[in-house]
This record gives sequence, structure tokens and C-alpha cells, in this order.
Amino acid sequence: MNREAPAGEAPRISFVSLGCPKALVDSERILTHLRAEGYELSRNHDGADVVIVNTCGFLDSAKAESLEAIGTAMKENGKVIVTGCMGAEPEQIRDAFPNVLAITGPQQYESVLGAVHQAVQPAHDPFVDLVPPQGIKLTPRHYAYLKISEGCNNRCSFCIIPKLRGDLVSRPAADVLREAERLVKAGVKELLVISQDTSAYGVDVKYETSRWRDRDVRAKFLDLASELGELGAWVRMHYVYPYPHVDAVIELMAEGKILPYVDIPFQHASPSVLKAMRRPAHQEKTAERIHRWREICPDLAVRSTFIVGFPGETEEDFEFLLDWLSEVKLDRVGCFKFEPVDGAPANALPDPVPDEVKESRWHRFMQRQQAISAKRLEKRVGRRIQVIVDETNGLTAKGRSVWDAPEIDGSVHLASRRPIRVGDIVTARIERADAYDLYGQVV
Repeated sequence: MNREAPAGEAPRISFVSLGCPKALVDSERILTHLRAEGYELSRNHDGADVVIVNTCGFLDSAKAESLEAIGTAMKENGKVIVTGCMGAEPEQIRDAFPNVLAITGPQQYESVLGAVHQAVQPAHDPFVDLVPPQGIKLTPRHYAYLKISEGCNNRCSFCIIPKLRGDLVSRPAADVLREAERLVKAGVKELLVISQDTSAYGVDVKYETSRWRDRDVRAKFLDLASELGELGAWVRMHYVYPYPHVDAVIELMAEGKILPYVDIPFQHASPSVLKAMRRPAHQEKTAERIHRWREICPDLAVRSTFIVGFPGETEEDFEFLLDWLSEVKLDRVGCFKFEPVDGAPANALPDPVPDEVKESRWHRFMQRQQAISAKRLEKRVGRRIQVIVDETNGLTAKGRSVWDAPEIDGSVHLASRRPIRVGDIVTARIERADAYDLYGQVV
């Protein structure tokens, strides 16, 4: 039922954002629209006029977390709108919570806004500027995620992202650059470039050009990276597949235009497992490509994620993966035990790996990578490096190097003779390292 907030009061929205950075960007867009319409944000469900839950629906564990968040919102408030990836298949939500106000899928901003309007009318004052130029951000002020496309053209057997979010839809380069420029002007020091397949940017629009600063810029990974590198902020590339044209972007890293960091979701190394996963980009040649990248940019950090226990993975396949790790020596690695995803073709593959074998392989993988990571970090000791500060406490602080992304990589623990602020980029002399973090003194 449509209602209005009490006279003189702006309607209040409580918001829960779950899932990956791409979902976080969706949340920021929704909140920016709502604030522009006069809605205020509430820290608590209790007392808000409506609660929005942006769900993740990729893994069963993520779905369980989403359902728990919806349940909490229903218990504490009762007026709940559900959006995000899990909203693409609403039956499970409706079965558990038949009284939610509305359910919308990912990227359906207009549907979310319409549902909010239906629940509580906006109280917009056109003479008051409610939203800063950069929009509403859910990250700290000094870094921001920059989403350059939606969807994905790959059809990996373990993934349902194309089913949830559709095929690749690239944003015009000029739109991305204008958003990035607004963020930098608002104080953002680090831009984290994200999409489902960042190196495929522009393929769907045949790399069409758009007008930016009196010149035409192609919607192409290299061109966009080069332009972003001119804005005066750190630029970090995530979810890059190792296509041959990425070599040219590594050269930008060597020149210092963007950070010497690339996040590549390899998922495995064994050719037979990669074939069963339907992975793109000829990944059997990735070791050779990484070696070439490090020749171009010796300071390059490569992070990745892997899946162990994929259906059909043999002990020989797993040993191949461990040997590959020892050969390529990745800087940062995450590892997950295979988990079936509703609707994913991999669920029907033969020879599932027993849970106890998955667990054993996960521990063996992490032990191997921990030793590699420790040796990679030891090489940083004695160097002076730049660190972006994320937390401060008197004369101590915690930040990240150019080789570390927020929340997924390691930290640099700092001691300083003078106070430093969150968002500062300082120079530090690294004095020691462990398996994951660096420790140093601000100079």
C-alpha cells in the first residue's frame, strides 16, 4: 500500500548489500537515486519505512546468507524489497517469505525504485542538492569500485552469472571516464575497475568510440586503461582474463600509468579440468604468458582464485595444479572447494570428488601457496614503497601496497613518527614480512 512519511519527515530506507563488488556498485546506484529523490538512509531496520536487501545468489552458502538477511529484515521491520542475483529466481524467496513487498532481479534499478515508491512516496525538495556529484558510495572515501560492463559472454560450466545478469553489455568509454573523473574530484585515490570479464570490455559494441575531453575514445580495454591512468589516481584491474591483447595493458603498468597488479580468475591449471570447466582464453598457455608479463613489468603482482575438488578432478590433475603454482609463483591466491550451484551444468558432471578429498586438497593447496607468497613478500623487505592508508590508530596504521586490493589481499602495517590520515598515500620502508603481510616505517 502506498503511503507518505509523516509531514516534515523524509522517508527512511534501510539497506543491506551482499555479494561481490559488482553488486556493491548496484547498491550504490540504487542509493544514489533514492537520495536524489529525497529518501534518507537508516542505520537500523527498526523505524525505517522500508528495507532493501540486495542479495547474492551464486552459491548455496550465499543464498543462505541472503535468506538470513531477508528474514532478519522481515522480523525487525516487515516491509522488505528484495533485489540482486537471487531475485532472478524469486520462487525460493517467495516460498520462505511470501509477504515481501517486491522481488526484482540484478541491475533492475527502475524496478527497485518503483517498488520503493509503491511502499512509501518520496519527499523531494528540488531546491536542495541532496546528492554529491560522485553519488552515494558504500566504500571508504579514498577508494571506489568502477564497473565498466554488465553480464558475461563466457559459459563456464560452474557458473550461472550469464543466466542471472545476461550477456556482456559494455558501458560507453566516455560514461565510464566521466564517472571516474567525478570520483577522483570527490577525493577518491584508488579506482578498482570491475566487471565479469574486464579484458572483454567493448567486444559487444565492436569497440565503438564515444566523445571524451574533445577526442574519441574506443570502448576497448587498452584505451580505457590508458585514459584512466591520466586521472591522477591509482587504477587497479580486476577480473581480467589472460587474452593476448592484455600484454599491451601490462606495458601501461610498466610505464607507471596504472598499478602493476592484475586479478585473473584462473580457477585451475590442469587442461582436462579447464576443459570440463569450459574456461576461455587458452589457459593452458598462461604460465608462458605470465613469464612474458613479468619480463615486461618486473614489479607485476598477479592474484587469482582457484577451485579444488571440481567434478572429475583426479589426483594427477591436482598435482599438476600444485606444480603449476610452484612454476608461476602467483603473488596472491584465493582457493575454494567446489560447491554446486543450482542450474550450473557442472552439477551433472560425473565423478564428484568426496568432501574429505576436497578438504584435504584445499589444505595442501593453501600450504603450497603460503610458502610461495612468503617468498614473494620477502623480496619486498628493504624496499621503499607507496602505501595507501585504510586505518589509523595514533602513530600506527594499516594500509595496502600497489600489490594489494582491499579486503581480498594482504596489508601493510605501519609505524609513523607523525600522525597520518586515512586515505593518505605515504612512502614506507619495509622492515619485515610474513606469509601474507608487510611491516614497515613511514619515511
